[in-house]
Amino acid sequence: MSRPCDGYSENVDVSEATFSTDVIERSRTVPVVVDFWAAWCGPCRMLGPTLEREVERRGGAVELAKLDVDANPVLAQEYGIQGIPAVKAFRDGKVVAEFVGAQPALAVSRFLDGLAPSKAEVLARNGDEASLRQALELEPGRVDAALPLARLLLKRGERDEALDVLGSVGGSFAADGLAARIRLEKAGANGLTPAFAALDSGDYDQALDVLLSEIRPTHPQKDDLRRVVVGILDELGQDDARVAPARRRLTSALY
Repeated sequence: MSRPCDGYSENVDVSEATFSTDVIERSRTVPVVVDFWAAWCGPCRMLGPTLEREVERRGGAVELAKLDVDANPVLAQEYGIQGIPAVKAFRDGKVVAEFVGAQPALAVSRFLDGLAPSKAEVLARNGDEASLRQALELEPGRVDAALPLARLLLKRGERDEALDVLGSVGGSFAADGLAARIRLEKAGANGLTPAFAALDSGDYDQALDVLLSEIRPTHPQKDDLRRVVVGILDELGQDDARVAPARRRLTSALY
């Protein structure tokens, strides 16, 4: 920690040597707001105390770093700083929000409110059952809380409650796929037991092979089988080498 000059209170003072650690890597844990400033800049001295107060009010949910553009011209150029004060917010190593110029306290507060995770998001990250349930009470339909909670319930054999939890989620292929799996299990699709056992153990290759082998145009449960497969592929992500071949095989099996 060091004390920047010209009226700034103690805050993290970053440089080209420390930016990667103190901003980029740190932002993977908590949002980091970077104040690009200079000693000669009057509006910077106006904005600085406002930023500090508003960040302090958030009790560690957001962190503030200050970068002197005169002392660190390479970073100033890299981030396209043309006017100061310039404020850029980082999450997961990337700029997610920004503004230029001195702003009133209300505007700064709203800017920071958009960065700090909500209480429901923090609870969902905790991952335990009580936190997941509380997250859904605060924000019904959060997929990052509903999906892990439904999996916990399914593991305990509480299929009906798991379906209720997933019923509040919209727009998630993974949630649709898990709900389809539960419906198939409830319907007694015993031939799919090896697929679901493989899925639970993380053997996606085996799970996809069994599921895709079962799909055919005349299968009475082909829609739910398709949803399970699509949910798996969505969780694997487009960059996974298994996704494109599986999608082709799925299309062929359905039609």
